[in-house]
Amino acid sequence: MNKNYLQYFLYPSSLFVSKEPYVVKTILGSCVAICIWDKRLKIGGINHYMLPNWNGNDLASPKYGNIAIEKLISKLQAMGSRKEDLVAKIFGGGDMLEGNRQNSYLIGERNIRVARLMLEENDIPIIASSTGGKRGRKILFFTDTGEVRHKFLEKKL
Repeated sequence: MNKNYLQYFLYPSSLFVSKEPYVVKTILGSCVAICIWDKRLKIGGINHYMLPNWNGNDLASPKYGNIAIEKLISKLQAMGSRKEDLVAKIFGGGDMLEGNRQNSYLIGERNIRVARLMLEENDIPIIASSTGGKRGRKILFFTDTGEVRHKFLEKKL
């Protein structure tokens, strides 16, 4: 990190968008984070959601992929972004539960699927991804360049 970046830790069920250069950190297991970067304005945003779709009960929060993705795109558009200038990177969606896969409801896979589907519906190209597998990830997203650094975490059970 050459610049003195402002830093932000992104918790699950939240999102972050900034015109200022930030490095945003988050830790993912079966959750998914989508980093969206505006190549014209050089601004970016990231979400971190836990479940694929809001079912209409409780609050329509960024805990759910369909809500988190919609809100992230809307916040970038409110800052002047146009969809045709946006590119996306997807991370996470690991299968973190040992044992009977039927009991895990394949949350990670479903989280990845909603990300790909909604980005396609919004005509936002996915230019990179690291999804699935059996390990968690730590990611660093640089909002001013769109760069993402990630590493796999060793499983500690």
